[in-house]
Amino acid sequence: MRRRLLALLCVTGSLVSGCGLLPGGHDRQTVTVWLMKGSASPQFLQRFTDDFERAHTDLRLDIRIQDWTGIGAKVHTALKAESGKGPDVIEVGNTQVSQYVDDGRLTDLTLESMRDWGSQDWLPGLADPGKDGGQQYGIPWYAANRVVIYRKDLFEQAGITTPPRTRAQWMSVTEKLNTGGRQGIYLAGQDWYTLAGFIWDEGGDLAVQRENRWQGTLGTPAALRGMEFYRKLQALGRGPADSDEEHPPQAKVFAAGGVAQIIGVPGLAQSIVQQNPDLKGKLGFFPVPGKTAARPGTVFTGGSDLVVPQNTDTPYAATAVVGALTGARWDTELARTMNYVPNKPSLAGKVAGEQGVAAMAAGAAHGRATPNTPDWAAVEADNPIKGYMTKVLGGADPATEARRASHKITELLTPQL
Repeated sequence: MRRRLLALLCVTGSLVSGCGLLPGGHDRQTVTVWLMKGSASPQFLQRFTDDFERAHTDLRLDIRIQDWTGIGAKVHTALKAESGKGPDVIEVGNTQVSQYVDDGRLTDLTLESMRDWGSQDWLPGLADPGKDGGQQYGIPWYAANRVVIYRKDLFEQAGITTPPRTRAQWMSVTEKLNTGGRQGIYLAGQDWYTLAGFIWDEGGDLAVQRENRWQGTLGTPAALRGMEFYRKLQALGRGPADSDEEHPPQAKVFAAGGVAQIIGVPGLAQSIVQQNPDLKGKLGFFPVPGKTAARPGTVFTGGSDLVVPQNTDTPYAATAVVGALTGARWDTELARTMNYVPNKPSLAGKVAGEQGVAAMAAGAAHGRATPNTPDWAAVEADNPIKGYMTKVLGGADPATEARRASHKITELLTPQL
């Protein structure tokens, strides 16, 4: 604790030498950073490392790439290691932060977030999942979210000159496209992330916390309105009611032809063109439309936060790494390099030249994440939302099925009861 209080007196630029907290005078100290496979290119990481080590001559970065498979258990083990035996900075999925906060083993970075990093401007879909009780543990790094990927040639053939900006326009356009054996949109029946956006737009939620207890809320009028919009949109294509967007992969369905639109991350376009080179230059992107033209629809924001374990023996050096990686310069360069959304809406203009990323950034400004509880993983593992959607699309009463699914969500979020 004494070392942390001393660190608060240091300015970031003199983190190493100004306070004399690092052993060995000017001996280089290693900061171990765990980043996930595919999050950043080797070239980007080399540029960042070279620049950081020039600016922090007493520090050396040891960046170790991790696989997503099995990462949860690996991070939990690292957080419980002896001081200095684990990583000093870890990249985690934005919705995973609550699992690690629940262990009480992450460093509180609220002060640095407010004082140095402009936390008031972060994307809420990245920042909010990194909080616990008003304290910031996860620091937003990059975001990705769903947009509408569409066939520009099919839109032109149908006389549609501009992408829709409202839900009503979108529905009208999709109805017009859904003719002659062509699907206006391919939307799988269990794409619950997309459904969540429609529910949020209506003012509803998947679950809320009341008196320290989480409860499923699919049966509220707002949530039911979101499901009704999903039902109408999904009917304007032949997406299977009993599977999600990966079964079969919607990029494969889109590449086969006869589909005007899908909802997915822009990176799917590359896979689509690889499977059907004839579609090169024919794909466009627009944000998921909102209820009015004033703002795009709400979307689920995925992405990554950076955290600092409490058991690090280089807390101030670790904080310097987080500050640099998530700062405007390197966050923008990462977004340009990897086609991500930067962690602040004010940086969106830096990636405006790429249509898919620009569409993502517009949606990310109003993005949200799943309920901020470590038990949400249990909901996704035994997902009652998917079954609820399939039953409604099959003609079952939405209110009845919503109550059943909400009850199951409540059970999964209160395992102690």
